[in-house]
Amino acid sequence: MEHPAGMLSQAKPYIAVILQQFITAGMVVISKFALNQGLNQHVLVVYRYTIATVVVAPFAFVFERKVRPKMTWSIFGKVVLLGLLELEKVDVRQLSSQAKILGTVVAVGGAMIMTLVRGPILNLPWTNHNLHDHSSTTANQQDLLKGSLMITIGCILWSVFNVLQAITVKVYPAQLSLTALICFTGAIQASVIAFSMEGHKPAAWSLHLDSTLLAPLYSGIMSSGVSYTIQATVMKTKGPVFASTFSPLSMIIVAIISSFALSEILYFGRVIGAAVIITGLYLVLWGKIKDQALYKLDSEKMAPSDQKLTAITDKPKTSDKELEVDLARIKTVDDSV
Repeated sequence: MEHPAGMLSQAKPYIAVILQQFITAGMVVISKFALNQGLNQHVLVVYRYTIATVVVAPFAFVFERKVRPKMTWSIFGKVVLLGLLELEKVDVRQLSSQAKILGTVVAVGGAMIMTLVRGPILNLPWTNHNLHDHSSTTANQQDLLKGSLMITIGCILWSVFNVLQAITVKVYPAQLSLTALICFTGAIQASVIAFSMEGHKPAAWSLHLDSTLLAPLYSGIMSSGVSYTIQATVMKTKGPVFASTFSPLSMIIVAIISSFALSEILYFGRVIGAAVIITGLYLVLWGKIKDQALYKLDSEKMAPSDQKLTAITDKPKTSDKELEVDLARIKTVDDSV
């Protein structure tokens, strides 16, 4: 039976990515509420990355002074050129790899179902059914199409981000410093966009002691600071595919929380999509567990040959003193002859 400490060590990456999805879901719900209260989306991004930089940078400076490598052009070049290498080991002949591929496709399909398929309304007592009257208009149908297109683009860019982060953390293994650099560059880019679009509106930059302040604080500290660090740590050991596989889980959490917190209508299509996502995640996890079992079995098969090689190379050697005694005996025999 495996030791509990070993089981806990194996479970840490899974716990970490699930926690990350809860953090992401909280950011989505809080940001949605703040945007409904009038917070500008461009300003939110600027405040988010600025707060994350201010919070994470001191920790990175203190705790990673000895392990933080120098950021060189060579490292930056590796980020650009190696973006599509070393992702996930897949052998289509293995049942475990087939399960991972199928599970990924199923999970993505479930996410698409949750986004595009509605179906009947679930009559829950805490939801606001007045929202349904507004959601059936032509304008909102167009907004649904625009939103779906933007979500698709966002998923593609997020995938590229995950790949680049996974490669970067291998050549720049300082997770806090990497998070601070990501947030700092994000703050600069977001500031340029926000000032070009909202610079002439001073009211858009104002914050109050309500959700308009909570959203930047939470998204900056938790979603960017803590979540990016968790993701970089997990990617360092498990790779970007493992970390990205759990992303659809946040959609299920958002649907549940927003139903209670924002009184949003829950459609049957979202429930079906959630079930499909969970099925896909199960298939991926099953494949990962089987891969680990095969790797452990291969290691055990290699161990006996390694032990034989060690036994051969570790034979006791003749000391210099013993060699001198043997030479003296040979000389004595020669003299007697």
